[in-house]
Amino acid sequence: MATFIAIPVIGALAILQAGLISRLPLLHGTADLVLLMVVAWALQKRVETAWQWCIIGGLVVNIISAVPFGMPLLGYSLTTALALALHRRIWQVPILAMFLVTFVGTLITQGITILALRITGVPIPVPAALNLVILPSVLLNLLLSVPIYFLAGELAGWLYPEEIKI
Repeated sequence: MATFIAIPVIGALAILQAGLISRLPLLHGTADLVLLMVVAWALQKRVETAWQWCIIGGLVVNIISAVPFGMPLLGYSLTTALALALHRRIWQVPILAMFLVTFVGTLITQGITILALRITGVPIPVPAALNLVILPSVLLNLLLSVPIYFLAGELAGWLYPEEIKI
């Protein structure tokens, strides 16, 4: 059930990201709502479908972006692996894990994207990319990580209700 819910949720976030969030950049960086939802979903307590959400999110972002095929999926996979590893270790304070994974995951996904574009021949100066794209994207993702985390928590509570022992 949770995997089927991922398609409309991630699809709606991708539409919102491509249609609205991309029009509100900070310098040249924009927020990545799909990445934030994948990370937030992986950090929820009872969630067992983190990898499915990661694959769906990576494929949807592959469709809507102009980066070489597979790069968002690779970045999201590495970020999900980090989130799941931290979830096993630091489960008492998941919001701190959300901040850490958002920070590192944004660096991973943006770094992979810039590296792939440089390999394909796009002349991107690394210092300018860091200052104008990556760091503003990190800031925007960190600002939006808390509302997305609580949205994922509500969705996880709805899909995975707690069992009441009598």
